[in-house]
This record gives sequence, structure tokens and C-alpha cells, in this order.
Amino acid sequence: MTQVQVLLKDLNHEAQTTRKMLSIVPNDKYDWKPHPKSMSVRQLATHIAELPSWVSMALSTDGLDFADNPYDPEPVNNTTELLNYFERSYTEGRTSLEGATDDDLLPNWTLRNGKEIYLVSPKADIIRTSISQIIHHRAQLGVFLRLLDIPIPGSYGPSADEMQH
Repeated sequence: MTQVQVLLKDLNHEAQTTRKMLSIVPNDKYDWKPHPKSMSVRQLATHIAELPSWVSMALSTDGLDFADNPYDPEPVNNTTELLNYFERSYTEGRTSLEGATDDDLLPNWTLRNGKEIYLVSPKADIIRTSISQIIHHRAQLGVFLRLLDIPIPGSYGPSADEMQH
């Protein structure tokens, strides 16, 4: 199995679980946050939905400079829009990865803000980190939803909520 095939398998697997989690975000809780320093449900869920597109960004660019590309999140106001955004982002990332070779994963990719460099890593590592970020932020969203007393779907087996049935 090539490195591209491994990454594609991981992306596809995590998309299934992510789709389940995003689909249960209640429309009336998008502005809720558990703490003043936390992201809102909208901010967190939108970030999760956009992360698969970072796969295509990693493959098609040499980096991202926040000084030239200020963060401008997709406007998401309900779960239908959230899921549509996730599907577009996932399709973009998956399609880019399907067209890649292992050699495409070798060049370095740089994350920066002007002269301040945050990260320089091979594109393969950036893609792996993007998938890890999906998992990480999805778990955060699970905690947010749990605090809102919303039953949580399982990720790698049944959740405590699913075990009660």
C-alpha cells in the first residue's frame, strides 16, 4: 500500500465518523460556547468541516501565509449548510489525494504569518496533521455536545449513549 493509499484510507474512514458528529449539531446551539475562551459551536464545527480541504491545499501549494490570506471562515448557520460545506471540503481533499503520488508528498510545505514561520514539514506530514486535526476537533465538538446533553455517536465503537440501547 502506498503512502497516498494509507492517507486516503484514513481520510475516508474519518469522514464517516465526522459526518455523524456534524449531523447532530442542533441549529439552535451554533452560538453556544462552554467557556469565554472557547470557540463557539459554529466556529468549531465550521473548522472541522473545512479541514479536509487542507489536504488539497497542501498538495497544490507550497504553504500558507496568514499575512496574505487572513482567515475568512465559510458562513454556516445551520446543520444543512454545515454538512454541505463538509461534503464539498471532503470531496475536494479526497479528489486531490486520489490524484496524487507518493512523490507529491515529499516537498516541504510552510505555515507562516509573514516572516514568522510556524511550521515547515513535508506535505505528507501536513496531510496527516490535517486528518489528526479533524479527529482532535471532532472530539472537542463531542465534549461541547455532551455538555449540551446531546447523545453522542460512537467514533471507533459504540458511545456510552449507544450502549444504553
